[in-house]
Amino acid sequence: MNSIIEAAQARRAAPATGPQTLKLLQNADYARWDAFVRACPDATFFHLSGWQKVIEQSFGIKTWFYYVEQDGDILGVLPLAEIKSRLFGHSLGAMPFCVYGGPATLDDGARLLLDGAADKLARELGVGHLEYRGMTRAHPDDPDFHTKELYVTFRKEISADDEANLNAIPRKQRAMVRKGIKLGLKGVVESNVDRMFEAYAHSVLRLGTPVFPKKYFALLQQTFGDECEVRSIYTEDDRLVASVLSFYWRDEVVPYYGGGMDLAREVAGNDFMYWNLMQAAAARGCRIFDYGRSKLGTGAYDFKKNWGFTATPLPYEYKLYGADKLPDNNPLNPKYQLFIKMWKKLPLPVANFIGPYIVRNLG
Repeated sequence: MNSIIEAAQARRAAPATGPQTLKLLQNADYARWDAFVRACPDATFFHLSGWQKVIEQSFGIKTWFYYVEQDGDILGVLPLAEIKSRLFGHSLGAMPFCVYGGPATLDDGARLLLDGAADKLARELGVGHLEYRGMTRAHPDDPDFHTKELYVTFRKEISADDEANLNAIPRKQRAMVRKGIKLGLKGVVESNVDRMFEAYAHSVLRLGTPVFPKKYFALLQQTFGDECEVRSIYTEDDRLVASVLSFYWRDEVVPYYGGGMDLAREVAGNDFMYWNLMQAAAARGCRIFDYGRSKLGTGAYDFKKNWGFTATPLPYEYKLYGADKLPDNNPLNPKYQLFIKMWKKLPLPVANFIGPYIVRNLG
């Protein structure tokens, strides 16, 4: 059993000798913070300290990484970031562009201290709302926290047996995987993000979505090392088909950012890409394939559902301050449709230049 969990259990069995104190993460505490995150059942990959560097350096976004300590042990963590935009509003919450986040604690007292810190900071900043992104509701009985149905996640167990994993894919999508295999598609682990960014930028332009800066993906790869893999799919004659940046966390793999070239549609490149990743992850010992978050009513939602994954609602929590209604920064929102149509018509170099200035405000 992990030593941090054992320490927590020992604290419950014996009275603590010191008070619980709230602190802000400093460079010297990164290793302790990450050791706690890796052990805490409520924590996720998106609670790791590396996100502070990634978010601040990629987007210039201000962050606060709070933690609670008692008798030298960390009992809970809460990474927060501020988004301030005329178009998309003013908010405080989980790390921008991270699907999970919020308090991760071993102790109810620690949770109360972290909630109090978030509330105090939200009021000081004058935000419209506070947002926690959990897989389950952290405050189901608190009337100040609201939730809404917008996002779902797709998670599924995989085995060490490739044939069993392939047979678990519904027949139509399995045929697409076999098509890629028959055409000789191959997966290559990349040492940089160049080809991944190329495929990703092509895809998001087709969707009418602003692109992330390339340095963001490079920082992810640099910061998280072996836990961040870039895998590209090529034809037999080495033409780029698709690419995906994935996170490895505990016994899970999380394909997170990806995209395909126009060629991908002809050769079933996206289906083969996820199959190739699933094979590699299973061989690495992963037993959960987290297909990631999707919005209801989108093509990504349908694609994942067609792979035989079951949608599980993500009950994100919102606490309103200056705002009088829950946020709706959603591409399906009618007020963004004209922008999306116009964006799709931009030349790729123009979209890649302008996109990073817009996307930092989305969170």
